[in-house]
This record gives sequence, structure tokens and C-alpha cells, in this order.
Amino acid sequence: MTGPNRAARLAAQISLLLVLLATSCFLMLKTYLGDPEQNFNDGAINHVVDKGPVTIGRATWQLDSMSVYTRLVNTKGEEIKVDRPAGAVIVVAQLRVTPLDGLRLQDGGFHCATSLRDDRGNSWQTTNAFRFPVPTTCSDYDTPLVRNKPNKIAQIYVVPEEALPHLQGVVITNRDDYERFLLTT
Repeated sequence: MTGPNRAARLAAQISLLLVLLATSCFLMLKTYLGDPEQNFNDGAINHVVDKGPVTIGRATWQLDSMSVYTRLVNTKGEEIKVDRPAGAVIVVAQLRVTPLDGLRLQDGGFHCATSLRDDRGNSWQTTNAFRFPVPTTCSDYDTPLVRNKPNKIAQIYVVPEEALPHLQGVVITNRDDYERFLLTT
């Protein structure tokens, strides 16, 4: 192999190496450099907070506890009906939410949605449990939320029993800023 051929081959190899290196860096950093709305739609968690409190939008959230039950009862000891398939358990997350100044309170509260998430990327939405001793929504006519004061709410989830060791915490979203917060226990 002559000198000019060897130099051309070496230049081609170095060019290929640089292209591969640039492509791998781009793919690794794509989630951080991408569109925030697309990252939000893909389910990315932006902030992980240990119990809180954390201010999301115009409300402050704090996770007090997460407990597992096989059935729920009200204050009179009567069972609360929750649709639960075989092999599933009920997880109750006790939260404190403080509506701050500037948050529009309507019908005794505001719309809030949380979900329960595990370390495998699965998430579960809240389920209805009427007559639960603690309010289960952020908007309740019977127990309206008080502005600038912590209000206790309970979020109830039905989860497969095999997912219990993998549960991480409660996810609260801020759609205005495309942020998702994970409150861990």
C-alpha cells in the first residue's frame, strides 16, 4: 500500500469514527435536548421529590403515606365497594394539598389528577371510592378545600399484587409547563 492510499484510508477511518461518536452522543442526549412537549407525551419524569412538599403550578403537594389494603371500610365499618379484579390490591395514598393564591377554586376545589407509578414504567389512575372517610378528590362539595391551608385528600388505586414491590410513588403533572413530578415514599 502506497503512502497516499494509506493516508486516504486513515482519513476515512477517522471520519467514520467521528460520525459514529457524534451519532452516539446525539442518541444519548436526545431526551435532554428534545422537545419538552414530546418528552412529556412520552411519559418522562422531570423531578423526583422525596415526599415533598413541592409546589406544582399554584398548589403545594406532600405525600404523607401509601398503604396497601385488601378492602376498604367507612367510618361505620361498612365495606366500600371498589371494582377490583382477582389478584389485585388497593393502594391508598394520603396526600396534603395546599391551594395557593392565584389558583382558581371552583365547586369547592380544583381539578387534580394523580397516578401511581412503578419502576417498570407502569402507571395506574385513581379509582372512585364513595363514602371514604377522607375526600378522594380535590373538588368536593361536602368538604371544600381551604386556600393557603393544607387539606388532606386520599387517592385510591387498584394495582396488581405482583406490582407492589416495584411501586415508586405518586405522579402529579403540570401540563402548563410540561412537567411531571414523582413524589416517592
